[in-house]
This record gives sequence, structure tokens and C-alpha cells, in this order.
Amino acid sequence: MQEDNKNSYRTKESLFQEFYHSCLGKIVIFLVFVGVLLLIALFTKPSNEKMEKEMMDNIRQCIQDNDSIKGDGIDDAVANFTRIFTEADTTINDKEAMEAFEKYNKLEIYRHPLYVTARLRNNLNPEGIRVGVGFYKMVIPTIKYSDIILFVSTIKNYNKERLIEPPTQDEYVGENPNVKEYHYLGDPDQ
Repeated sequence: MQEDNKNSYRTKESLFQEFYHSCLGKIVIFLVFVGVLLLIALFTKPSNEKMEKEMMDNIRQCIQDNDSIKGDGIDDAVANFTRIFTEADTTINDKEAMEAFEKYNKLEIYRHPLYVTARLRNNLNPEGIRVGVGFYKMVIPTIKYSDIILFVSTIKNYNKERLIEPPTQDEYVGENPNVKEYHYLGDPDQ
């Protein structure tokens, strides 16, 4: 009777249940799951044409939406998140702004093994700044209005200003010191 009590609370587990409840089994199952996700990402990254089309739409939305004061980085993040699901308003005629964008900026698409990135090059960012990431057939913009150049002008006309004003005739600036050429002859103490 005691033998029946000892074995009554133990149930036999199948081989899969034992494997699943072991630490190694959980690690293997997790790695298989991650491998499947990476394999899906490999086959579902967006094409260059889709990436460029979506990014140009996101850039157009960024230019159109910049009529209000931006608060901080959270505003840009929320705006970029909503641009994933929306398209630019085609009724607004922003031909001049888009021509200026194309004149001063260059959008480049880079393919990576599991994702695609878009970089914007201009005079502010000659090495380029990442403005979008594409994976799982989705394009996520990370662009800010401050990344875009729409016009180029001088900040201030510094080239006509003299750095050092010459002294006037009334001003005494002292005499020039007698400067002799110096030759190093080594350590004088040795």
C-alpha cells in the first residue's frame, strides 16, 4: 500500500514535456522561435522601390506638418509613428518645397541582411543621417524637420568684416620687440 502512495502523485511525462520543462529545452525552443522570426525578416524586407516611395511620402508629410511649433523629441516620435499608417495630403501643392528638397538633399537606400535603411545626405549631414528603417514589409520613419535642408543662404556676411581693425594714427600701440632667431643648442647644463 505504501508503494501505491509513493507513485500516486508522480505522473509520467512524455519526452516532449520533459524536454520542455528542462532549461536546455526552453533555450532551444527560444532559439528556434528567434530563428523563425529572423528567417521571416530575411524574406519580408521591403524592396528599394517601396522603401524610396514610402520615405518620400514620409518626407512630404514631415514638410507639410511643420506648420506648428514642435515641443520636443516625443512630438517627432509620435508624428513618425502616425506616418506609418497615413499618407501625405496630395491636395496641397508643395511643388516648390519638394523641388528644393531634391535640390539640396539626397535620399539613399542601403540594404542589410535582415532590414533596409534610408539615409539623408545634405550639407548639414554630409556623412548622412538615418531617416528610416524597413523590415517585415513595413517602413518606419525617423525623420525630423531639422534634418532637411530646403534653402541655402549665408548666415551673416562675415567675409566683409575685418577681424582686426588697424589702429588709427592717434593710437599708440608700442614698439616692435627686437626678436632674434633662436637656435636650440642642446641642454646648457650638460
